[in-house]
Amino acid sequence: MTVHDVALLLPSPAALRNLCRSLAMLDAILSPDWEGRHHSFDTGWAEGEETASMRDGSGDEYSLVFSASGVYVRGFAHEAPMTPYGNDGEPWPGVLDDVPEAFRRFVGEPAFTDEDGVPVVTVCLWRGPTDDRWHHGTIDFPAGREDPDGATTLFPLLVDPSPEAFRRFAEEYYEVPVDLEAVRAVYALEPLSQDLVSSLNPEVALADLAGDVAEIGYPCPAPGPRP
Repeated sequence: MTVHDVALLLPSPAALRNLCRSLAMLDAILSPDWEGRHHSFDTGWAEGEETASMRDGSGDEYSLVFSASGVYVRGFAHEAPMTPYGNDGEPWPGVLDDVPEAFRRFVGEPAFTDEDGVPVVTVCLWRGPTDDRWHHGTIDFPAGREDPDGATTLFPLLVDPSPEAFRRFAEEYYEVPVDLEAVRAVYALEPLSQDLVSSLNPEVALADLAGDVAEIGYPCPAPGPRP
């Protein structure tokens, strides 16, 4: 899989935003320690902008910026043949060349560049608010290399937006059994309850998730029973 396949498989911007919020909420429940989480979502990243991100702890990461301009997607697979660090410190030709003006400021965003200002990127996509599809640059991929831009490594849960895919990931990543019905509930953005939280992680209290719920913009927890 390359960026070409990702562009065909990614959900619509609205569906993608919901998916990213669900992934972040599930990780917040499964990993109370923020440093151990795989996915995050920040509704207050900047004025009028939200970000979803993934970091696998081994050097691979992605960031999605949701704004009035649309959605900008940046991915970096550190072992991909198309890493800037194997191309004289420059992004692979074509990856960023066609990024529209509306998204150019994200190319040099400090959070997405290294200490020398090099964009940390092997995959880039974008979609404007009136676009009917995802776009990417015109790229001559290195011949004979598997997963040349790291798209296969980076985006499996975004191109397969199913609860079953998340359960497979989470059981391997967190090394715990994961309740599929609970995952389905979070994918449906059902408001959290203590029962739902406990079915995923019995050591986490609903009240402990208040900050995460606010940051992620997840629907507010269901009200408790009246006394």
